[in-house]
Amino acid sequence: MRLNPFNPGSINVSRGGGGRFPGGGGGQLGCGAIVIALIGALVFGIDPGQMLGSMDGAQQQGAPTEVGGQSAEEVCGVNQYSRESCNALGSLNETWAPLFQQAGIEFRQPRLHFIEGGGVSTGCGGASSAMGPFYCPSDQTIYIDTAFYDQLNRQLGAGPGDFARYYVIAHEYGHHVQLLTGAADQIRSAQSQDPRRANQLQVLMELQADCYAGVWAGKNRNAIEPGDFEEGMQAASAIGDDTLTGGRVSSENFTHGTSAQRMQALRLGLESGDDVQCDRITQVN
Repeated sequence: MRLNPFNPGSINVSRGGGGRFPGGGGGQLGCGAIVIALIGALVFGIDPGQMLGSMDGAQQQGAPTEVGGQSAEEVCGVNQYSRESCNALGSLNETWAPLFQQAGIEFRQPRLHFIEGGGVSTGCGGASSAMGPFYCPSDQTIYIDTAFYDQLNRQLGAGPGDFARYYVIAHEYGHHVQLLTGAADQIRSAQSQDPRRANQLQVLMELQADCYAGVWAGKNRNAIEPGDFEEGMQAASAIGDDTLTGGRVSSENFTHGTSAQRMQALRLGLESGDDVQCDRITQVN
């Protein structure tokens, strides 16, 4: 995917981490925490219960620890993956800002924070690099250690193409869109009212984020290159709950959707380029 270089003045990025996670405080786990723990268990041999427990026990509000005095060029210029991520962030901002303006909803850019040193303190608690990328609604930040992209290719089988990596950022950005539109709050409210459907509702939320990722790509068709669509489908298939768990977890406990569902949601957004189509995914009774 041929994205324009990011404008340093138009993106909110930071880098840092390391050290121990501070304890105490209250809060809510960020979107995707459950499946992140699952990926950690499958790929890195980490016990998911322990991982989520450490996250929950380290809850605190606030911004991530940063490496001070770094410009956007320095933050984004560490390696190819960080430059790609910043280019994607700039394109996502440029794509979503006018859509919010048209809808009469206030738009706020998310922050993109690159994790260094194995872990970072976030508004949703202590996070480890091994947990993969996630979005924290408390500080409106997307967190990622770019080494995840190598794992995405080698161990999860998502393929080496750049579109697979852009899809990851665009999906997490989709959770930010859900926060701004109020869709995230609606899902959380529905989950609290009907806990038995909590996982089912979480799946809908994740599929909508997949669809939003597709909308971004669909609205930037001029940047699409041959093979990008196939890369996206391969990535969506690789990170479906059924594929990740290999049948070891029942469908009732899925949190992100099957490979087929994730591919379908991404395809819907990409082919339609219409966020309204994605909004229908989370319409619950």
